Amino acid sequence: MEKVKKPSVAGRFYTNNRPELARQLSEFERLCKKDRDVSSRLVIAPHAGYIYSGQLMSESIGFLQKDVKNIFIFAPSHHAAFIGLALSHYDRWQTPLGELELNKAINEDLESKFFCHYLDDAFEQEHAVEVEVPFIQHYFPEGVRIIPILAGRAVPQKIMDIIDHFYDDPQNAFVISSDLSHFLNSVQARQTDEGTACMIEGKEISRLHPDQACGALGIVGAVLFARKRNFSFIRAGMYNSGDITGDRSRVVGYGSWFLYEQSKEHFLKEYYSDLIRDSVRKAISFGLKEHSKMKRSDLEKIPPVLEQQGACFITLEIEGRLRGCIGSIIARRPLIDDILDHSWNAAFSDPRFDPLSQKEFEKISISISLLSPPIPLLFKSEEEMKDQIRPFRDGLIISDGYRQAVYLPSVWEQLPDKDQFLRNLKIKAGMSPDHFSKSFEAHVFTTEYITGKEKE
Repeated sequence: MEKVKKPSVAGRFYTNNRPELARQLSEFERLCKKDRDVSSRLVIAPHAGYIYSGQLMSESIGFLQKDVKNIFIFAPSHHAAFIGLALSHYDRWQTPLGELELNKAINEDLESKFFCHYLDDAFEQEHAVEVEVPFIQHYFPEGVRIIPILAGRAVPQKIMDIIDHFYDDPQNAFVISSDLSHFLNSVQARQTDEGTACMIEGKEISRLHPDQACGALGIVGAVLFARKRNFSFIRAGMYNSGDITGDRSRVVGYGSWFLYEQSKEHFLKEYYSDLIRDSVRKAISFGLKEHSKMKRSDLEKIPPVLEQQGACFITLEIEGRLRGCIGSIIARRPLIDDILDHSWNAAFSDPRFDPLSQKEFEKISISISLLSPPIPLLFKSEEEMKDQIRPFRDGLIISDGYRQAVYLPSVWEQLPDKDQFLRNLKIKAGMSPDHFSKSFEAHVFTTEYITGKEKE
């Protein structure tokens, strides 16, 4: 006889009325801000009551690739204390929308290869898996099989290993179930959650504390996997319960991300080139008319990915001649703020040029360089350093003491010889062309270019 897991939190975390639940899920989907045709096989999703986090849960699971057959759900254990990762013996998982089958074969692999163990009691009252299931049923009406996994006292490396092992099969997808900060006031929560978001998006996750995310183990495991594969996390949305209830004294934070199999900069170029070009054009036009910098509040809509920290250079040319170029080397603020600020700077504050005029603006060509995080080079000699630089692909930052300079990868078009490239960059930094010392440092980075002629 089959063993069916009955719903434990229907009627509390979400309605137990089937028609009402179906209507609510459809409304969440209708309100989703997904404005690009992109999908993923791994998402981070919140797991609170639907009135609080349902919209972001829909944003997350709505990004999952629609042809997958198996969905792993990694969630924290809120009620049971145990060591390791727990599996469920159930054959099917029931919600008011019907039943989903568990993949027993994958469970057996998890038990034998990754030493997971069965612990049905841990699932009995656990909401962090159950609340994800109706969304999976909604977005996969023809059915998928699920693999619920609860994390007790475990190392995130094991979660990373499981994802890494099963990811190569395109039929597998993954949901990392986690809320963010708990019971801070709204201002504190936003600061804490933005710090958590920067860790996830920057893939620098070693300092993530369980107080920042109840599903921290799953998040760290997913980020370690993304770092190993050189994938990226793209933000789909973030808010806290105070934005829903109006009570901002003690809130819970929620965030939604999806995994992208290339860099964030590639994603931005692929899906948001027009919006970014338009934002630069609007910022310069605003500066010409208002004689001040444009603020983000002057824009109609800012996609969540542009809220992620980012660094860019804005380059202006007229008939192939440079007319302004200003930017950031390291991401220290939301990319949209960097774009708006450097649009003004390139047009009106480049010390090499007079402020841009309206007549020039009508002829201007604009290009935006989106910079990847710099990677330090390790070397003992200049030759060792040069061997690590890839012409026409890498940008280069050099520094020694207070002297520093940067060349974007596009400079290789004018300086194709590696020795000449480096000598000129040293001169730009105020060093002698043959300068080298024990304190000499170099970083490389890549860029995605967004180009096109912009007119008023």
